[in-house]
Amino acid sequence: MPDTPPVFTGFVPETLKFLKALGFHQTRQWFDENRDLYVSALKDPMAAYVVALSNAFSARSIPLRGDPARAMFRLNRDIRFSKDKRPYKTNSGCVLTRTGLKGSPGIFYTHISPEGCFFAAGFYHAEPEQLLAVRRLLAAKPAEFAALEKKLSAAGLKLSDDEALTRNPRDYRDVDDRVAHAIRMKNFVVRQPVEDSLILDGAKLVTTASNFAAAATPLLEWGWRVIP
Repeated sequence: MPDTPPVFTGFVPETLKFLKALGFHQTRQWFDENRDLYVSALKDPMAAYVVALSNAFSARSIPLRGDPARAMFRLNRDIRFSKDKRPYKTNSGCVLTRTGLKGSPGIFYTHISPEGCFFAAGFYHAEPEQLLAVRRLLAAKPAEFAALEKKLSAAGLKLSDDEALTRNPRDYRDVDDRVAHAIRMKNFVVRQPVEDSLILDGAKLVTTASNFAAAATPLLEWGWRVIP
């Protein structure tokens, strides 16, 4: 039988210290020498966090789930086609989706890093056909999108304009003003920063994550209509 993740009581002070040290050393030898620290400070807490978050989401009917085997991202970097040959990431994360698989569109993501922790939810790096479907929805129902943005704003959330185009795509030069900015977006994502101290308190972290996910659910449900 698979190992049962421990009860999530929070990450530990060594979590961010380990990631910071890994960024400095970046060698397989150092990682192997500190593998026990990796497991106790990062891998085991992250696994327990995924389980706790999945349970909390289920209790609140938030349609996202995950399990440690699929939800957690590896620290190893894919350096085959990168000029940056550092073997390890200096951050850790996990993702919950409708199916529990990383590739499923519409995600809740937790980012743990010495450079800043955060939650994110939405549709990130959508495939071209998915992005086209979203743009068609925007153009067809601008009032609906305006209402969605208003609801997100009331919850303190705003869509990120990271990687947005500088001008409208060719087929969408003349669109309703309410969606002109969204037509240029390549990602439909909201984020919330997380204080370093919060990741040390398991109960508060899960509650805060659940509140954010609930507030972001209208965005996910809007996108799922055209990105199944």
